[in-house]
Amino acid sequence: MRWLQRIVVGVIAMAMLAAAGVATADPSAMSSLDHIDKISDTRWDVFVYSTSMDRVIELQVLRPAETSVPQPTLYMLNGAGGGEDGANWLKQTDMSEFFADKNVNVVIPVGGYLSYYTDWERDDPTLGRNKWQTFLTQELPPILDDALGANGVNAIGGLSMSAGSVLDLAIQSPGLYRGVASYSGCAQTSDPVSQNFIRLLLGIRGKADADNMWGPGSDPRWFEHDPFVNAEKLRGLELFVSNATGLPGPYELPNTLRPVGSPPLSDQIALGGFIEAVANGCAERLQQRLGDLGIPAQFDLGHPGTHSWLYWQDALRASWPTLERALRD
Repeated sequence: MRWLQRIVVGVIAMAMLAAAGVATADPSAMSSLDHIDKISDTRWDVFVYSTSMDRVIELQVLRPAETSVPQPTLYMLNGAGGGEDGANWLKQTDMSEFFADKNVNVVIPVGGYLSYYTDWERDDPTLGRNKWQTFLTQELPPILDDALGANGVNAIGGLSMSAGSVLDLAIQSPGLYRGVASYSGCAQTSDPVSQNFIRLLLGIRGKADADNMWGPGSDPRWFEHDPFVNAEKLRGLELFVSNATGLPGPYELPNTLRPVGSPPLSDQIALGGFIEAVANGCAERLQQRLGDLGIPAQFDLGHPGTHSWLYWQDALRASWPTLERALRD
């Protein structure tokens, strides 16, 4: 049984480290490939055991058009639901078709509900253990590079909740990613308005305590994980940021064919419009901040639209030239 094998391997490894006089083990060295389900030549489900979270994480993978040589990897994160609720890149967009002729591994983690894809300081009674920064930036890349035959060149993108997280992950792990795409999110976490929004989202939707993530409001971690504050550390990356205005756009027309599972059109216009308008303010502030620092970035702002999947599908297409530049070896 895989779980028994992992326990035995872990016990042996810890015993060897103890004998060598090492106090602690590197979690990334003990994480491992669990198994791969090859749905087709171009679509795999890869399962990786995370030592830091002590569970197996599923990754939906789109394989490159050309696999005879190592190809780069694009990590794409889902929103607040973590992709477990049906609101995910593969079900809500035509991502599979878009990448069918492109030479890149696309990797979509399944999980991370309301986690902000960061390392939480403490386990939360509702959300459990979240060590997503450790998993995504330390444990996963070497395992996936080996399993996929990738070339070690990476970029990352995310939407809504994860749109700020992908910027933070790039800041926290310099050199791991060459490009970042941020769709309809907020790069700010430490100012009172942004922090209160995060606390409300975690508390109301997830029944979770934000203090378990980065501590109380005065904790320096809220500032350390704020891409707006730490924007200088984005220098040198290929950056793409998109956001609509929140006003109804082409995908709010009554005859528009929207993805299965979309909210009622009235909710998409009202609630989706409000969320997108708030995020748009964040995007405009980030644009000003990067401009003041002289950091080049591609911004796609000012067009009508709500916080919904068809706009993110368009944003993915618009961001591809930026991401493709980043992924060139």
